[in-house]
Amino acid sequence: MKWGAPAAVLLLAAVLRLWNLGNPHSLVFDETFYVKDAWTLWNNGYESTWPVGSDDKFKEGITSEFGTDPSYVVHPQLGKWLIGAGMALFGSGNSFGWRFGVAVAGILIVLLVMLIAQKLFHNTTLTVVAGGLMAIDGHAITLSRVSLLDNFVTLFTLAGVYFVLIDRGQNLPRLMAWMRRRRAQLGEDHEGPTWGPTLWNRPYLILAGLAFGLACSVKWSGLYFIAAFGIYVVVMDALDRRRVGLPFWISAAVLKQAPATFVLMVPVAVVTYIASWAGWILTKGGYYRDLVTAESGLRWSGPLSWVPDWAQSLWAYHVSAYQFHVGLVTPHSYQANPLTWLIMWRPTSMFYEGVNNGDAGCTFDSCASAITAIANPLIWWGGTAALGYLVYRLVRYREWKVGFILMGIVAGYVPWLMYLNRTVFQFYGIVYEPYMILAITFVVGVILSIKDEYKRSTGIAILTVFGILTVLLSIFFYPLWSGMQIPYWYWHLHMWMQSWV
Repeated sequence: MKWGAPAAVLLLAAVLRLWNLGNPHSLVFDETFYVKDAWTLWNNGYESTWPVGSDDKFKEGITSEFGTDPSYVVHPQLGKWLIGAGMALFGSGNSFGWRFGVAVAGILIVLLVMLIAQKLFHNTTLTVVAGGLMAIDGHAITLSRVSLLDNFVTLFTLAGVYFVLIDRGQNLPRLMAWMRRRRAQLGEDHEGPTWGPTLWNRPYLILAGLAFGLACSVKWSGLYFIAAFGIYVVVMDALDRRRVGLPFWISAAVLKQAPATFVLMVPVAVVTYIASWAGWILTKGGYYRDLVTAESGLRWSGPLSWVPDWAQSLWAYHVSAYQFHVGLVTPHSYQANPLTWLIMWRPTSMFYEGVNNGDAGCTFDSCASAITAIANPLIWWGGTAALGYLVYRLVRYREWKVGFILMGIVAGYVPWLMYLNRTVFQFYGIVYEPYMILAITFVVGVILSIKDEYKRSTGIAILTVFGILTVLLSIFFYPLWSGMQIPYWYWHLHMWMQSWV
């Protein structure tokens, strides 16, 4: 692989995410939860309460007024540890430090998209296309400039998917090697019933389990990825066994290899997840930390009476958090039904500040500063169209690369369709955006591989126009992704649909 162009893409991604990252110097959107939780986690080992007015104090650089009383939170701790690391590195009152962790995650996401594209397509041009689209898309940029948890989920799930892809490339050769050895031992004409081997030497499945466990340690939605790609591994193992000529390929994959795959992936994910609660486990002040004690009367009895009190308390905490998640129906002005995510009907406004001439440096009649998670429309809508084409390709040609990309959508988007009445937001879609980008990249590859010279030239011309317009749109929208102060009329030019306002 030639590294010059991909390195340039990665540099561009870094500039777009790190430039003026500290603007605005105030807690925006849900930073009021995650940044403050991160800092108390870093100091107390658990999320703690803050006094009224602490957001304004944060803006002034006063970040030490937190208490020791526990705060009730419904997400695991890892993402907040990573946010807190940036604050510890650059100072808790430094808004660049608040967002540094998510920005680094956003840069690494671009890197992983390119690594996956290279592994899938073995083509540097397509690798640069995938990374370039991810680098300049506004949804990805915005989620890398506001200190929320979703970028970390995207990073770790993408890492797990990459490891599954590497394992996918190794599995078939191992089965073929086993078949060659078997035929050498028993003879070419031997046809006895066999399930084939149980493949335990699959280190990348262990790494995938680790990565998916890290994703779950940020948000529980990481569970969808380990479930979806665990099933994917089993299905592809069955197809590989059929390809090498094993007679009982379905039962072998389900009854023999699948249990091994489970052992390789799931225990490491569980241990990783429990370890992510170390701050809560090793301290005594966390919410529900001492719920179960000898005096509480809540200890389990019977076969589970041996479970430590902290583990029983942690389980009770999880039950409470689960009930909160499934019951969250508090109306929000920017909530978005998952059915509308693929058409970007209601992107999330993270920050908006309007001022008049002479205020805050405004030199126009009125000015606006905004951070809005609007994707580059050509990339997002083009990605949605590309997904439709991939579904067609999967039905007609059953290509494994198409199935692999679509599995990312199955894991990252489809589960949200179970929560149509819950309060959810468009920006949750960052977790499946990489697979929309890969879908576009696949379509680009199809066009570049057209054999008819006229059709291929026409396709390349269309792609060139698409690429130029995409870059121009990213330049046009960047002020709304980065909180730049702009004339109000220029902000309004970006509101292409009333639902975006």
